[in-house]
Amino acid sequence: MLEKQRQQLILDILDESTFASVRELCDQLNASEATIRRDLNKLASIKKIRKIRGGAQVLESKTVANFKLSGSAFLVDKERNANTKRMIAKAAVEMCDDGESIIINGGSSTFMMAEFLVERRMSILTNSFVLAQELLENSQNQVTLPGGEVYRKQSIILSSFENDTTQNYHGSKMFMGSPGISEVGVMETDPLLILAEQKLRKRADKLIVLADSTKIGIKGSLLFCALSEVDTVITDSNANPKFLDSFRAKGINVIVVDACE
Repeated sequence: MLEKQRQQLILDILDESTFASVRELCDQLNASEATIRRDLNKLASIKKIRKIRGGAQVLESKTVANFKLSGSAFLVDKERNANTKRMIAKAAVEMCDDGESIIINGGSSTFMMAEFLVERRMSILTNSFVLAQELLENSQNQVTLPGGEVYRKQSIILSSFENDTTQNYHGSKMFMGSPGISEVGVMETDPLLILAEQKLRKRADKLIVLADSTKIGIKGSLLFCALSEVDTVITDSNANPKFLDSFRAKGINVIVVDACE
């Protein structure tokens, strides 16, 4: 991750939680303590933050409340289990045919699909502006974006209105990631995300969930959909077999790729 990106993420984290310890920032940004302390010193020197014992706090919040979403930043998630996510994304694209119309929800796992979509010729609706940019610059796929507000931290476009471009689109498959999937169902982190994603789900025949092994068996407080709405789960070989068997018992197609170190 570039220094500028990491420092912007530090500001985003502090803007949401007011205070963060050095250890918390290290964990969230997958960076060393020396790197985080160097970033904090630089941000403090230009009066972006206030350093305090053990961490830092924001000077003042400039983020409009309506523009906040719960959940991890895209740039942070993108670095976690990246090689395994890449193999999951490859398996997802292998499910697609040229000429097909599909929907790809924003997220770090689904973003990895871009590499394998480069040689395809498909119609793709996505609310991920980073995925859309990647496909527009490097492929001949037809790309459609929904209308709505841009959420920079998650790199997605969301609309709370029912009447937007998604209502005129139909896809054979919808691909999405999730912070957790268990016997309860597919979880999400924010009500606005659920609202936007459920609109996309209505426009697709099948739902394919991309979830590395760290997401399998994880429950949360917000439910996107029940397992009965899921057609396929793509995960890796480190996933708990008990949960994968329970998915299969409910008629879900489970694809397992080799986990990468």
